[in-house]
Amino acid sequence: MGKVLIIGAGGVGTVVAHKVAQNPDVFTEVMIASRTKSKCDAIVKAIGNPHIRTAEVDADHVDELVELMTSFRPDIVINVALPYQDLTIMEACLKTGTNYLDTANYEPKDVAHFEYSWQWAYKQRFEEAGLTAILGCGFDPGVSGIYTAYAAKHHFDEIQYLDIVDCNAGNHHKAFATNFNPEINIREITQNGRYYENGEWVTTRPMEIHKGLTYPNIGPRDSYLLYHEELESLVKNFPTIRRARFWMTFGQEYLTHLRVIQNIGMARIDEVKYQGMKIVPLQFLKAVLPNPQDLGENYEGETSIGCRIRGIKEGKEQTYYIYNNCSHQAAYKETGMQGVSYTTGVPAMIGAMMFLKGLWKRPGVWNVEEFDPDPFMEQLNLQGLPWHEVFNGDLEL
Repeated sequence: MGKVLIIGAGGVGTVVAHKVAQNPDVFTEVMIASRTKSKCDAIVKAIGNPHIRTAEVDADHVDELVELMTSFRPDIVINVALPYQDLTIMEACLKTGTNYLDTANYEPKDVAHFEYSWQWAYKQRFEEAGLTAILGCGFDPGVSGIYTAYAAKHHFDEIQYLDIVDCNAGNHHKAFATNFNPEINIREITQNGRYYENGEWVTTRPMEIHKGLTYPNIGPRDSYLLYHEELESLVKNFPTIRRARFWMTFGQEYLTHLRVIQNIGMARIDEVKYQGMKIVPLQFLKAVLPNPQDLGENYEGETSIGCRIRGIKEGKEQTYYIYNNCSHQAAYKETGMQGVSYTTGVPAMIGAMMFLKGLWKRPGVWNVEEFDPDPFMEQLNLQGLPWHEVFNGDLEL
């Protein structure tokens, strides 16, 4: 049905490649590319499909990307590289007539700033080129927006309150490790919190607001209010929302390590001089922390991510909770990666599938909730991320 180029060979890229290989009727030709070709080759070896091609590319450079895309001629690029590289990859797609999908919004290297403005600015150029760009097609962002769109389509006349809740109740048996790229992870959670209420954004101090929430099959976990990028698009695309928040669980040991990292300056993203060289402390820390790709083998427990929604249906208030629980061990058994990579990689593959099937094909730049959620929701159940619904339960929020 179509040719796909996967850019990125980390944990998420590995999952994407495995899931693409499981759907050969849709993905008829596949290439994996990253800065280190040997990583791509290792993924192909693990999958056991010698027909998957690999290539070396530095996604910081538009000309390298253009050369690769011109050579391979993919129908769509699945960008699971770093968020810093979103714009160079989008530029290359425009230059080569290639459609685009990613899992996280662009952010500049020199400041931890999370918003869609840079990518939304490409809307007219993609429209004029007749190309589709699908933004934020992981789990959160991604499935969280699709869950919201599904709820709006089937269960609410008006969504008023939205809380996205993300719990990782797994144990990787490391003193401290992040579940995805340490640099991106630590930048994200050390910033001020932010939530939307009554038409305005309210800023909080990092980790200032927290409360216990009960997660299915897991139990109560202390959950902290963070800012997450999908809130920006969801309140724009569902203007009846009065309040939108994002919550994530953290254990006390993790938070203690994080405080120490911040207090000793290792979370800094500006350059410092060390032995005559310029280094970024957080990038150095990334080099010495456990690689998220290596956590899967001993990872126990599961994740639980979902949307808790309150609103109006036929004049009456109702609540709705839709969620997925993902086993780290099951994810590792299938793909060699832990559950956090799995929950991001599977939706990225499904999004590309939606495009190649012609179901999510519309010139311009779009967030996932702007497409029909139903065929995507069907594939979640088929591709390893089944979802569950609770009507009129206690949302605890």
